[in-house]
Amino acid sequence: MDKKAKILQMYFEEHQIQSVIAENVGVKQSYVSQVIKKDERYLVEKEARHNESMIRKAEYNKEYYKTYERPKKEDNSYEQIKAMHEQASRELSYKNNTLSDYDFLHWNLSAYHRNKKGNMSIDRKLNVGCDVPKLINMNIKVPTQKYKYCLSN
Repeated sequence: MDKKAKILQMYFEEHQIQSVIAENVGVKQSYVSQVIKKDERYLVEKEARHNESMIRKAEYNKEYYKTYERPKKEDNSYEQIKAMHEQASRELSYKNNTLSDYDFLHWNLSAYHRNKKGNMSIDRKLNVGCDVPKLINMNIKVPTQKYKYCLSN
């Protein structure tokens, strides 16, 4: 029996993989691949092997997830939310009846847009009170701006 016939028999009848065939016949795996791909049964066999592989994979995953135990993480989400709430309360609490513009901007970011100079400007479509900062200078290093009087729109 010549090498090509042996390769085709091992692949299509014995259902061996290419690396095992190459080792048994004494050729390279790339040669085995070339011989197999020239056979008219190749595409049907390839599809059948693929389908079998997918079935085996699905069965393996089913068994794996039945026995898999996920590592339990320490759940500290309540403490994180509580800390965030306390931080927000501190930022929003009125000290001497003033709230810095930067704190106000942080909590109302969707109401502002950046203008050409890089400052934050309130959306003109919004109808806001006189105590809301209309323009927040973002070019100063220390955020100390406070609004003590009303600005016109």
